Amino acid sequence: MATPSDVTAPATVSARKHPEPVDLPRIVPRRHPGRWFTAAVALLVFAMVVNSVVRNPAFQWDVVGRYFTTTAVLGGLLLTLWLTAVVMVLGFLLGTLLAVMRLSVNPVLATLSWGYVWIFRSTPLLVQLLFWFNIGALYPTLGVGIPFGPQFITVKTVNLFGPALTAVIGLTLHEAAYAAEVVRGGILSVDPGQTQAAQALGLGRGRTLRRIVVPQAMRSIVPTAGNMLIGTLKGTSIVSVLAVHDLLYSVQLVYNQTYQVIPLLMVATVWYIAVTTVLSAGQFYVERHYARGAARTLPPTPVQRLRGQGAALRARLRR
Repeated sequence: MATPSDVTAPATVSARKHPEPVDLPRIVPRRHPGRWFTAAVALLVFAMVVNSVVRNPAFQWDVVGRYFTTTAVLGGLLLTLWLTAVVMVLGFLLGTLLAVMRLSVNPVLATLSWGYVWIFRSTPLLVQLLFWFNIGALYPTLGVGIPFGPQFITVKTVNLFGPALTAVIGLTLHEAAYAAEVVRGGILSVDPGQTQAAQALGLGRGRTLRRIVVPQAMRSIVPTAGNMLIGTLKGTSIVSVLAVHDLLYSVQLVYNQTYQVIPLLMVATVWYIAVTTVLSAGQFYVERHYARGAARTLPPTPVQRLRGQGAALRARLRR
């Protein structure tokens, strides 16, 4: 004879296998009205600024387009790019040497490096350029020979220091002082245990610096060096006071003849913005390259970020 427990047992087992559906509460995303309001205000202000720039006849955009790719402007742009590249390369080479001297255990080298950085960071760049431009007043001739003795080779500084060479020397020496501190900070950011491990393996100081310390220090050096590169690009405009035909000076020569100051200045501005944008994109990819091994996942590129945002937007529209 079946007991009550035997009769209800199959029903209980069936209920366990097929539980009744439970109505779960619907998750509602949090609203952010302040965020949307701020974004709307920012877009409104941005639209007003763009409208004032585009529709203001004083900018004379037709004149900007006419002079944007003229021979004089492109020649000045090429000289600006050449000057920026030369100054950055020479400045960081000299700055790296100064940084190594500053970190040296030799007190003479460390003191000389500190004194160089102190002097060139303490004086304005324009003063340095004007000083080098008038170096002939202090040293009419430069020579190579025996100290306090005869000189074998002499040259007049008037024939040696032209405007372009003066600009290269002045900008390079000024850049080297800041590059030295950037490189020194990057080297100090590396864990000292890396150097100790290299010494335990028998590696020399020079090889340790080249193969172990500097590659790791680049993660700290590259962002600041990128800012210095962009600053140098814009800072080369100061050489116009020496009559060097850079981008700004070339534009000034044109508007001194046509009296169209605003549109010609806009030509230089647009070119500076375009070159700076390209350099900023290059800086991003260089930083991303040196982030390998330090980050679990590399930061997404702008193209990958746009693809992700597009996929998220399409998924949201489907829902």
